[in-house]
Amino acid sequence: MDNVVDQNVNQVVDPRNGFELPLLLFAGFRTIIDELHAELARQGHPEARPAHGFALQAIGLDGATASELGRRLGVSKQAAGKTVDRLEALGYAERADDPGDARRKVVRLTPHGLDLLARSAVVFEQIRGRWVAALGEQRLRELEDGLAQLTGPSGFRLDAAGWFGG
Repeated sequence: MDNVVDQNVNQVVDPRNGFELPLLLFAGFRTIIDELHAELARQGHPEARPAHGFALQAIGLDGATASELGRRLGVSKQAAGKTVDRLEALGYAERADDPGDARRKVVRLTPHGLDLLARSAVVFEQIRGRWVAALGEQRLRELEDGLAQLTGPSGFRLDAAGWFGG
């Protein structure tokens, strides 16, 4: 059991140990997301947080009710409602009457929310370009292909934020 516990918390000791793989994958994810949010802050979205991105994606272009949003994010309707409250306060989303059912409210993205998503897409491409410069196109494609193969078609789920929260 060499290298199982290290004096330096959160330090990758030997990437060949099985427990190191999820730490390395998470470190890569965290590096990308931190860089994304630093750039988004410079571009006029200083309050945007990673959970907001998951929520905006879950709302989608067609909108969603709080119940639908909760299911998509893997959180309770109440937690989804609090998320919508925060997104409304930041100007990223708004509640509107559902044209198909007057008893329901639909959460829709605002132009500010759509701007955040559009800018995020551009920044993600820029970050990927830097990873290509560091690793090479072929190595990065092999990494992406390998991860896609291992995670399968449902590898990415919007409920990741809820999953982290327990």
